[in-house]
Formats: sequence, structure tokens, C-alpha cells
Amino acid sequence: MKNTTTPFRTSKGLYRKSKRLCGTLEQGLCAAMVVGVMVFMPPTATSELYQYVEKDGTVSVTNVPTDQRYQSVPYDPTYLNSRVSKKELDQAIAWYARRHRLHPALLRAVIKAESDFVPTAVSRRGALGLMQLMPRTAASLRVRDPFNPIDNIGGGAKHLRYLLDRFNGNVPLALAAYNAGEYRVKQYQQIPPIQETRYYVQKVLRYYQTFRSGKGQPPTVKPAF
Repeated sequence: MKNTTTPFRTSKGLYRKSKRLCGTLEQGLCAAMVVGVMVFMPPTATSELYQYVEKDGTVSVTNVPTDQRYQSVPYDPTYLNSRVSKKELDQAIAWYARRHRLHPALLRAVIKAESDFVPTAVSRRGALGLMQLMPRTAASLRVRDPFNPIDNIGGGAKHLRYLLDRFNGNVPLALAAYNAGEYRVKQYQQIPPIQETRYYVQKVLRYYQTFRSGKGQPPTVKPAF
């Protein structure tokens, strides 16, 4: 029988505090995104952050507001309490890999390529956490807190499994879809002619091979362009 209970400790403090910050609209997701952006910016810059929550709960955060609906985001370091040990991280990778029929080395390779195992990572496009989930994707996967490593891995693993099924188990195509979106891959019926995406696929496959061989942490791969 499939175990549907996540056997890991998760932080509830961040979610409770998020209720006061975000009201009733996607509370955990909103707070997580705001906090994650603040982690990557010095305290002096956080006063220039603005957020806007749409009716469907989607959260946009920027330091250059282009709409009067954006509101200033206060800085509160007490939110930064979602941490897990290396042992818990390894257990989460192994458990979600097994649950979603993924090789643990592949899941680890995606995390390495996406965030280099930094749980508070935020991309320029707004992707969040270890597996760099976009807010809308995280919400669709029911990831309450994208900056909680356990939640993020669970959502990312589920999404990766979906993409592998979508492209008949073709790992390079699934990885391309993870980076560029499944509709672009469907449009070209191959890895899209996007330099960033092609480099990304090569990088993940290289990490995958290293992790699978058991040789430990692969060196960080820098783009050739």
C-alpha cells in the first residue's frame, strides 16, 4: 500500500507567521516567496521589495514595481526558520525518488543544477527553493512552502515524474521541459533550440552520471557561453 504521509519533520512556524502577512490568499506560498527573496538580498535592500497577490493567489515580488497594486514588503528575519539537516535532506530525496519512481541520482542532479542545494534560492524569474519551482507550479503541486526543503523536493519530484511520463520516459526531453516548459518541447518535438536549455540538459545529465557512479559531489559546471 502506498504511503501518502511524508515521514519528515517540517517547520510550522513560517506558515503560522505567514497568515498574518498574507491574509487568506495562498498564505504559505506568499510568505515563502517573500522570505526567499529577502534571504538573497541584504537587509538594506529589502525595503525596496514589493509584492502583489492576484485573485488566484499567485504572488509577484519585485524591487521595481510597475503597478500601483504592488505594496512594500517589510523585512522580518524571524521568518527564516525553515531548516533541515543533511540527513533529513538525503532521506527526503530517497523517499520521494522511490515514491515517484525516480532514480535518486537524477533527483539529486536536478537539485544540484537548479539551486546547488541552497534551499532559499530565488532565480531572476522568480523560481523558488531547491528545485526552483515557479510560484504557480508550486501552487498547482500543493507545495505550501517552496522554501521548506522537504516540501520543495516533494513537489519537484512529482513534477519531474509528470514530465517523464509526458515524454515517454525520455530523460533529456523531460529535463528540457523542466527548464523551458513542456509546451516548448512539444512544439519542437526535441530539445528546444535555446542555448540555456541545451546547456541545462547537458549539465543535469553530467551531474546525474556523477551521482549515479557514487563518486560524490560533482564540480559546479559553468556555462561555456
